[in-house]
Amino acid sequence: MAVNSLKPNADKTELLWAGSKFGSASLAGSGPPLRLGDENITASTHVRLLGVTISSVLSTDKHVSNISSSCFYWLRQLRRIRHLLDAESPKALVHAFVSSRVDGCNAVLAGSIKATSDRLQRVLNAAPRVVRVTLKFDRGLTYHSELH
Repeated sequence: MAVNSLKPNADKTELLWAGSKFGSASLAGSGPPLRLGDENITASTHVRLLGVTISSVLSTDKHVSNISSSCFYWLRQLRRIRHLLDAESPKALVHAFVSSRVDGCNAVLAGSIKATSDRLQRVLNAAPRVVRVTLKFDRGLTYHSELH
């Protein structure tokens, strides 16, 4: 890095010791640190790489949890201002804040277990309820075609 006049940013550098569930447990998240110049970078249990959060056991559970919580946050915010918007604006906002987050980096979720996809499906099922202003327990499945 010094040859190319690059300086590492220790504040943004993350270290992940990856392996099986049992191999990572033996390190207990405290494997040997990485030394960059005067800084020591300690290992963390999960890192964010190109928008995807990966854990030390190479699981995407934290990634799906981050997406779900972010999308539900934006759905709650949109529900609060829904009465101020015209008919088309909530659709555009749901696509901008929710659908784009669910669709982004979804290639890493290929082959994941059903519980993972079910968590994202709950987000997609809640989105039409915000657009149509329905109650929590109303079936929003009939409104999916309206959003797509």
